[in-house]
Amino acid sequence: MTEDGKSAERVTFSRGYDVCIMAIDGTWRRDCQLNAISDADATLTVEGSIQGLNLKEFFLLLSSTGLAYRRCELVRVNGTEMDIRFLRGKHAKKRPSASSKDKEMMN
Repeated sequence: MTEDGKSAERVTFSRGYDVCIMAIDGTWRRDCQLNAISDADATLTVEGSIQGLNLKEFFLLLSSTGLAYRRCELVRVNGTEMDIRFLRGKHAKKRPSASSKDKEMMN
């Protein structure tokens, strides 16, 4: 469930989409397949070994031009399958809590 009470929509593909993962500093790049995606996370299949790659934080490139991308972190690895979580930007606006909304209405 998401914060607003709606269930997150997850799209699972019958055939994976070709995408890439790339280090934040650009030191490595690996082709992979996007198998499923939601607003918060995704499942990827990576051919070959991912040992030695720093997957604490990286980009998922959704287009061949590199213009569409999401910052990610690794959640789980099972053989060639990876689960990743999308990271919010450093300057993302936080939603005001219910108590702060109430305070604004009272002023």
